[in-house]
Amino acid sequence: MGLTRGGTAEVGSVLRGTSGRDGAETVQLLFTLGSAGFFRRGQLQWWGFSGIATFGHPPHLKCLIEDEERFDIAIVGAPFDTAVSYRPGQQTTPQTVVDQGPDLNISLGARFGPRAIRDASCRHLPSRGFNTQTGVNPYMSWARILDCGDIPITPFDNDLAVRQMNDALLELGTRSTNSSQSSQGKGSLTMPKLLILGGDHSVSLPSLRALNKIYSEPIAVVHFDAHLDTLHPSSYPSEWSSPQTEFTHGSMFWQASNEGLVLSGSSVHAGLRTRLTGSGWDDYARDDEQGYLRTGDIDDIGVDGIVREVMERVGTEALVYLSVDIDVLDPGIAQGTGAPEAGGWTMRELSRVLRGLNKLNVVGADIVEVAPAYDDKGEGTALAAAQVAYEIISIWVQSSAPQSGTASSTEDVKTEL
Repeated sequence: MGLTRGGTAEVGSVLRGTSGRDGAETVQLLFTLGSAGFFRRGQLQWWGFSGIATFGHPPHLKCLIEDEERFDIAIVGAPFDTAVSYRPGQQTTPQTVVDQGPDLNISLGARFGPRAIRDASCRHLPSRGFNTQTGVNPYMSWARILDCGDIPITPFDNDLAVRQMNDALLELGTRSTNSSQSSQGKGSLTMPKLLILGGDHSVSLPSLRALNKIYSEPIAVVHFDAHLDTLHPSSYPSEWSSPQTEFTHGSMFWQASNEGLVLSGSSVHAGLRTRLTGSGWDDYARDDEQGYLRTGDIDDIGVDGIVREVMERVGTEALVYLSVDIDVLDPGIAQGTGAPEAGGWTMRELSRVLRGLNKLNVVGADIVEVAPAYDDKGEGTALAAAQVAYEIISIWVQSSAPQSGTASSTEDVKTEL
């Protein structure tokens, strides 16, 4: 079966000229299965395993280069993991290659997290995106959702890496939103929402710095994690120190508090269960000084109790940064992380808590510490992280929808049916 010269040109023209609506994109091709062997007009069916891996299959755009692009929600990769304290990634030796052979996973640490989360979102097609809990399909809504690609981050200089992340997020977070430019007046976002895919947890510091500049006020942190991450740098065992050693994935909130970035008295930890430094409660005392509340154990107070404590602490007016370390989940569910702690939450519990917090005024969020080298063969950790991202995006779309209802489009969407 062959193509005529004219048919080939027409296919190329269509491929170059097609654009999507509301974050969805479809490609119209000319095809036929008839005996003539020529293409006729029809719709190419998209499947979860098709195309370039972007989160939820929006168009592949590098927003930092394409500065005219407007969006309401930006998904941004921060492939950075050189501030970790325990498992930076798989250490491959010649003997490992011999022992594992074709089963060897050559991916390293959390710098590969954004890629793993995007791959795990492959079945988040617009045509299959309706969230039965929030009542919206975020990919077919008033919001323009873009995967803005990764921030170019050096792996050699943490000070430079932090500046790169800060500058990139500041650039993206000050763009005019697509809904604010729409003549139809859909949605109510005046500033774009940023969802950062880490990377290790230290990426929260440049994120908070950027948001502080964008909104000119401290941000309340709602932090899901097995660990405090408000540790003083001296909590780490070393007789040597430098300004760089203060920046770690366990002390970035301590730094943020010292810089006045965190709204003291309105910030919360949930899911904590790790061991503390030394022989006493010094870590908790420092945490109290930074103005955080530590919620009760989910087994004692339940999902509703966690939601109630967070909402009573934070309220609905304060600007919120939602930070989800995937190790808040039990390692039986999410083992692909750098510092796993037994006895964690289930994915159902985390999803229900997130949905219960839909009244929070969340202006930015991150999902961090996904280390695919340690994940299982089913990629359960990455799948969980992709679900967390979907829940956050759904809540943003639901909470910012116009009062008359969420507008949607059934045209030009990717589908696997």
